[in-house]
Amino acid sequence: MLGNYLPVLIFLAVGITVGAVMIALGFVLGTRRPDSEKLSPYECGFEAFEDARMKFDVRYYLVAILFIIFDLEIAFLFPWAVVLDKIGMVGLLAMVVFLGVLVVGFIYEWKKGALEWE
Repeated sequence: MLGNYLPVLIFLAVGITVGAVMIALGFVLGTRRPDSEKLSPYECGFEAFEDARMKFDVRYYLVAILFIIFDLEIAFLFPWAVVLDKIGMVGLLAMVVFLGVLVVGFIYEWKKGALEWE
């Protein structure tokens, strides 16, 4: 039984070894000549003018929630549609509940104004 896992363990050992050797080579052979440009923070090509810990607008999070809603919906609808004839009424009801939760999230986004662009 354990003999079946030997190729997997060998693969993991080789992968970890190769990764560790590459990282070590980077540290050993890499140049260490930092200048002011390399040590400066990168802010879209210009100097930072505000604190990096400023608060984001709530709309950013609402758009992220909206993306997750539609991403999940599509990711689960395709496999569900493929096996709909095999899972029957129970699968149909489960998907109705799932889509109901997504519709509630979509209505929340709509009411908060995340779909309004300025």
